[in-house]
Amino acid sequence: MFTQNDNFLKLPGKYLFSEIARLVSEHKAAHPQEEVISLGIGDVTQPLSPTVIAALHKAVDEMAVPSTFRGYGPEQGYDFLALKIIDKLYRSRGIEIERSEIFISDGSKSDTGNFAEIIGPDNIIAVADPTFPVYVDTNVMAGRAGEYLGEGRWSRIVYLDCTPENGFVPSLPEQPVDVIYLCYPNNPTGTVLNKTQLKKWVDYAIEHQAIILYDAAYEAYIVEEDVPHSIYEIEGAKSVAIEFRSFSKLAGFTGTRCGFTVVPKALKDLNAIWNRRHTTKFNGTPYIIQRAAEAVLSDQGWVETQKLVAGYMANAKAIRTCLTDLGLDCYGGVNAPYIWTKTPQNMGSWDFFHYLLQNAHVVCTPGVGFGPC
Repeated sequence: MFTQNDNFLKLPGKYLFSEIARLVSEHKAAHPQEEVISLGIGDVTQPLSPTVIAALHKAVDEMAVPSTFRGYGPEQGYDFLALKIIDKLYRSRGIEIERSEIFISDGSKSDTGNFAEIIGPDNIIAVADPTFPVYVDTNVMAGRAGEYLGEGRWSRIVYLDCTPENGFVPSLPEQPVDVIYLCYPNNPTGTVLNKTQLKKWVDYAIEHQAIILYDAAYEAYIVEEDVPHSIYEIEGAKSVAIEFRSFSKLAGFTGTRCGFTVVPKALKDLNAIWNRRHTTKFNGTPYIIQRAAEAVLSDQGWVETQKLVAGYMANAKAIRTCLTDLGLDCYGGVNAPYIWTKTPQNMGSWDFFHYLLQNAHVVCTPGVGFGPC
């Protein structure tokens, strides 16, 4: 007899961003004359850069000619993109990555979620809280989170509290953990770890034979010198860390979809297992998309991309300045495009969401959706 995976039924409510989209859609239908400003998900608003568009057109034209047509490509991605990633994003920072350690995908959300499949069922998971919901939800789906305790907590997940009181720097866990999710620059708080702070986590993972899943999707927004763009800038990290990167926020690929994961060969079994999972369940990122991503990393494409990033950071600075002038406590917006704001008069975050939507037609993201902190 067919049975379902009841772990899915343990998930409370709906996926955060899907629920926000539903509520915004209802609001727009009820107020068709109002312009809604959407800050409810980390999406982009500016078009792809001219160099990227030119590369897309060229790749599409190639698909119309028998001699340059492409069918199935390598699941791990084409060499032309992987080698460009290695040279532009890693070797330029003194980091050596091998071609076999790069896996091109359709985005870091997919990869961070899919990685839960290859984690042992009894592993203890630790998440820096607040955290991107996908980290927790996919471990719930895999049956690794235990029972839901309410208020955003699960019985078998270790929460590493990040609050204004500790400067949003999580403390090392008091109990042994096996897998640590870290996202820096952080979604949603916009805060970062410097090299000394991140080194403590690498040392912990080495000592306790743990694995760090490091989401660096927002590294392009880092401006401060002592903040690492890659965990592999930290000595020893290749032996304990997997890094996830994305073109979504770097170059506006949220609707185009391209990212990659680095699984060092020092993690021999995990590199082989991830390769097996990737080649079995994924047919590869489209050729035309990979050509577009390659163009991002070209000299002219990089100049155009940096202008896009600067524009989003200018928006973040304007939002933070305005909210601060209103007397609200704000964090982030320096090395990341996110602003983490304490709601006025202890208003609940969903109440604040509805207040802004109804009174200002502005969409924000309720902080409670990112965990108990």
